[in-house]
Amino acid sequence: MNNKMKKPFLTTREIVIIGILGAITVVLGMTPLGFVPIGPLNATTMHIPVLIAAFIEGPVVGGFVGLIFGLSSLFNAITRPTPISFVFYNPLISILPRILLGVISAYIFRFFKSFDADGLKKLGMAAWLGVIVFLAVGLYKNIAAKTYGASAILNGGFLVLSAVLFIWIMRTKTKASAVVLAAFVSTILHSVMVMGGIYIFFAQEFVRAVGASEALVNSVIFGTIITSGVPEGILAGIVSTGVVTAWTAGKSS
Repeated sequence: MNNKMKKPFLTTREIVIIGILGAITVVLGMTPLGFVPIGPLNATTMHIPVLIAAFIEGPVVGGFVGLIFGLSSLFNAITRPTPISFVFYNPLISILPRILLGVISAYIFRFFKSFDADGLKKLGMAAWLGVIVFLAVGLYKNIAAKTYGASAILNGGFLVLSAVLFIWIMRTKTKASAVVLAAFVSTILHSVMVMGGIYIFFAQEFVRAVGASEALVNSVIFGTIITSGVPEGILAGIVSTGVVTAWTAGKSS
């Protein structure tokens, strides 16, 4: 008789991590902490626990936390509807991209970790310099148009955060910048999947719901990937790096 015990699909630790990060995701969805208002839309922070789960435990745990994110998104759309909530009634938009985020982001993180520390630092600095330039151009347009409202404040705030993160990447001697890059790329990919689904299933209805001309459907939908994805990516990079770095340090101590 074979006395070897089969490894469980999920270990106790993985189940606990899914429960904790899944609960954080639900709480974010039920409070203002889960959303950053950007124009008619909200940039979300609800995907950050999914990224953290994927980075510290891999694609299976990331996928389960992503499932909780998706179910929470669907529940919020039903119980607290907004003009664009109808798009999230479709599980191919509210649930599937969030599961895929948890799975794919784990492999994106592993890809960046495969770089040597020096090459990773150069890549991180180049990528984040591009983000800084993008935000600086946006802030310049705000100033030139003399629009000093929420958009200018957000551009300025994210510009400062990006500059701080750039300095940190430049000074770090570890591979921690892999978290920054993986979080940012994964966040943009998440925006592409969600907005791509909206484009396929609800393009015209979505544009009408946000009060834009139907002739601008491509600009509105794909522009949203940038206007919401970039701030989400910056927040995800900062928070994920802090949590994953602390987690890794705790395991090695």
